[in-house]
Amino acid sequence: MNAPALYDLTPLARMALLGAALALGPLAWVWLRHRRAEPAARLRALTLLTLFLTFDLVLFGAFTRLTDSGLGCPDWPGCYGNASPLGAHADIHAAQSALPSGPVTHGKAWVEMTHRYLATGVGVLITVLAIVSWLESRKRRAAISPWWATATLVWVCLQGAFGALTVTMKLYPAIVTAHLLGGLALLALLAAQSQAYVRAPLALSRGLHAGAWAVLALSVVQIALGGWVSTNYAVLACSDFPRCQGAWWPPMDFDNGFTLLRALGTDKGGEMLAFAALTAIHFTHRIGALLVFGAIGLLVWRLLASGAPSQRHWALALAAVAAWQFASGLSNVVLGWPLAAAIAHTGGAAALVTVLTVMLARAHQARQRKPAAASARGAAAPLSSAS
Repeated sequence: MNAPALYDLTPLARMALLGAALALGPLAWVWLRHRRAEPAARLRALTLLTLFLTFDLVLFGAFTRLTDSGLGCPDWPGCYGNASPLGAHADIHAAQSALPSGPVTHGKAWVEMTHRYLATGVGVLITVLAIVSWLESRKRRAAISPWWATATLVWVCLQGAFGALTVTMKLYPAIVTAHLLGGLALLALLAAQSQAYVRAPLALSRGLHAGAWAVLALSVVQIALGGWVSTNYAVLACSDFPRCQGAWWPPMDFDNGFTLLRALGTDKGGEMLAFAALTAIHFTHRIGALLVFGAIGLLVWRLLASGAPSQRHWALALAAVAAWQFASGLSNVVLGWPLAAAIAHTGGAAALVTVLTVMLARAHQARQRKPAAASARGAAAPLSSAS
């Protein structure tokens, strides 16, 4: 049997039509539920629904990766040149018969293609969001700049490209990790847009504002480390806690562990990646977790100390997400990396990025109001003196 071409655009039109069909349900729901609402309200509803479905897509992407289904169809965008595994039944059967525990099986093919269908549907929703945003802008009814939706559309196209590279480069760890980070960046873009349609400012002091940005930056680095752990299958390099392999500082190979330009399972010399390198990857993620939990704890304490009810709500939300991440991360180690805990850990990372993005978006609204209020007072002062 000949190997399939890595890129076969033959099923692309059928994939696009299927994505459009999947997007019709959410679009119809938004239209029917908000048909009498203002255009801004409909756009916000569509943005929130797309955010929710993108969150689900990130979780299903984790499920695809964790079930080793990323190469269930070894070509892109279809499956052996077909729009679904049904048309590729013979090729999949041949691959599965040759290697029953290999990357290509009927179940893994359906998981991989379902992920692509869902991603296409989300892409259609984001395309509609961009088109409607520009149409409303031309009518001067847009609540926010249409460039937000345009940037999101460009970003989801880049995500699609990284998804293709994930398959065609055979789960190259740096590409898979970048694909995960790209999904979370897409969440952040949609979360920021959803807040631009409503005014719910969150007053933060300069220190708290800087602290929230610092926590977000540390979280992104930690999520990248977590992605590196997952894509290199280094979760079980340490199966005990709080120590690793019975030691506080086990043997580790940081040089090969953090060589970015290498294939899956190999070191920078092309040899099999040593266990010490996997240990270095896992242990670094643990150290990063200590820093992030410490930063979140400090931010939560400062928010609670402010005494403002609105800030207290955000403190509790951050504390809840941090507790979720600790519990799911610990479960991965002590329970042997169960699928539910691994997906929950990815979900916690996505929730943390979303919560911090919404919090900072609302803080930005509050900071914008101050110059506007000062300008209004300045304009009123000459009028009062003239009277």
